[in-house]
This record gives sequence, structure tokens and C-alpha cells, in this order.
Amino acid sequence: MKWAFIIFIVLYALALFLLAIGTYGWFGQEQDPLSAVFLLPLGLPWNWLGDKAGLAGPALAILAPAINAALLYWLWKR
Repeated sequence: MKWAFIIFIVLYALALFLLAIGTYGWFGQEQDPLSAVFLLPLGLPWNWLGDKAGLAGPALAILAPAINAALLYWLWKR
């Protein structure tokens, strides 16, 4: 579980970095409205449940993978 948690955190950080690059146009990139697409699979099923509850938005897309990271951390320490 330790390696699963570490890999998930690295992927989460990379997806957040790509979101920042696409949103703000860093490093000469054009602003991209689909820059959060890499966060969506990391946050499943919470993205889907939030969408069904009417809570869809950028904050949900950014914070949903954190729930999965917390669950992986809990499983690792258990």
C-alpha cells in the first residue's frame, strides 16, 4: 500500500501541475480549458457522486483525488 500511495500522490501532483500550466498559460503554453482532464480519473467515484448531487465545479475536481489519497493513506497505515 505504501507504493500505491506514493504513486498516487506523484500522479496527483503531476495532474495539479498540468492544471496550473493549462489554466495560467505557464511556460509559453496557451490556456487550455481541458487542463483538468487528468484530475478526473484520479478523483473517481467522488467526481461522479458530486456531479449527481449538483456540486460539480473546479473545487470538486481538484479536491476529489485528495479523498482517494486519504483513503489510500488510511489503508496503508491500517
